[in-house]
Amino acid sequence: MQLQIERAVLSSILFDPEQLDFIAESLVAEDFSYPPHQNIFSAMLELRHTERPIDEEIILGLSTKARPIAQEEMLNILSTSPISDLKSYVQEILESSTKRKLHSFAMKITQSTAESETSSKEIMDYLQSELYKIGNVQQMREFRDSKAIIKTTLEYVTEMKKRGNNLLIGVDTGFAGLNKMTTGFNKGDLVIVAARPAMGKTTLVLNMAQRALDTGRGVAFFSLEMPAEQLMLRMLAAKTSISLQNLRVGNLQEEEWGNLTYAADVMSKSPLFIDDNSLLTIHQLRTKLRKIKTKHPEIGLAVIDYLQLMSSANNKDRHQEVSEISRGLKMIARELEIPIIALSQLNRSLESRSDRRPMLSDLRESGSIEQDADIILFVYRDAVYKQKDEKEKEEAAKKENKDYKSTYIPRNEEEAEIIIGKQRNGPTGTVKLIFHKHCTRFVDLNNSNPTLEIVYEQTSQNTQTQFMPPQNEEKNPIDMPQI
Repeated sequence: MQLQIERAVLSSILFDPEQLDFIAESLVAEDFSYPPHQNIFSAMLELRHTERPIDEEIILGLSTKARPIAQEEMLNILSTSPISDLKSYVQEILESSTKRKLHSFAMKITQSTAESETSSKEIMDYLQSELYKIGNVQQMREFRDSKAIIKTTLEYVTEMKKRGNNLLIGVDTGFAGLNKMTTGFNKGDLVIVAARPAMGKTTLVLNMAQRALDTGRGVAFFSLEMPAEQLMLRMLAAKTSISLQNLRVGNLQEEEWGNLTYAADVMSKSPLFIDDNSLLTIHQLRTKLRKIKTKHPEIGLAVIDYLQLMSSANNKDRHQEVSEISRGLKMIARELEIPIIALSQLNRSLESRSDRRPMLSDLRESGSIEQDADIILFVYRDAVYKQKDEKEKEEAAKKENKDYKSTYIPRNEEEAEIIIGKQRNGPTGTVKLIFHKHCTRFVDLNNSNPTLEIVYEQTSQNTQTQFMPPQNEEKNPIDMPQI
């Protein structure tokens, strides 16, 4: 049966060579189960690429020792009636090809586990990589005509109109100005948040994750740098306005213990899932995220902290590895229809410039990241550099036995800039925020723009400067949190 299906497809190409363009969109030579058919299809592709006629005599003339093409099989194909509707036949060949690959995959599992010199981690990475390739076989997708596209586009515009011209259509970022410029983070978006160390990029995405939780969305957080407990401490500090340092050492007043207990109870019920495995490949991430998304469909945001700490399953040049990771993240975002936020480091070279505000070229291994990202945000706090410069001047003066009086005055609240370096579907620009250092939290900068004020009222009603339990609601007594 399978041989007849394959012969019918090849016969149809010989009868009408224009069919090859359609078939080649979905099939490769290895998808045919019978080696002679693989060789014939490969020869047909070669003729198409060299713009020569696809004819049985010319195909037989391409027979080589490495790619033998038997005249007997050509006669079998020519004696098979061509078909007009090839779609179902091509789909059947693809289905059979996938099953063969899965069978081969099962054999590889047995073979890999029998090799004692190979570690279990290496086996898992390799097998996940292979399964990833099988699962991402390109499926047939025909052109959509303008009538169908116009219909779905107008349906989208109508739906947006029903929302009352709301500027926010994606996941709420938690910041009014950022919502206005981005309309939120949308399904399938890959969002890169990049900064030099100590600028607060992890804090920013934790604040964004908290906002997603407050609006009823689940969050999957992959932390390759920091344990889950440290992330939770930061979220609790931001939520309660208690100093992070005091939380770390347990130095809390009675009222703060009450606020912390209430906040801990709220957070314990939130759909937040943290994976703090420091060794993570793009294939493992895809597997884990698909699994948690299937189990918890409410997940509407995924965060990776941070991209450069990830690895691919194969040993490659670092630029190739990062390219595979960034492309993989974009594909996962589209497949699961959720935005993915990935943190990224910046090159040290920007610190030698007079204006240290980041730009796209400062992204480490920037080519593929810049290409795959839908939105690229840079976090910049000028106060970090001012403090660093003053400290360097003070140390230099000390070495020369000179007195130096620093003019820098540390502040608990500092201005921060979120620079939109790239946005595929919107404007670029800068959004100013205020950074609360003691409780690791970014908040909106007061703005007299009435549009921003309206958006703020609509989107930030659950965000308070200080988290307090409702006064008309009894606290749910739970054990004191273990810090």
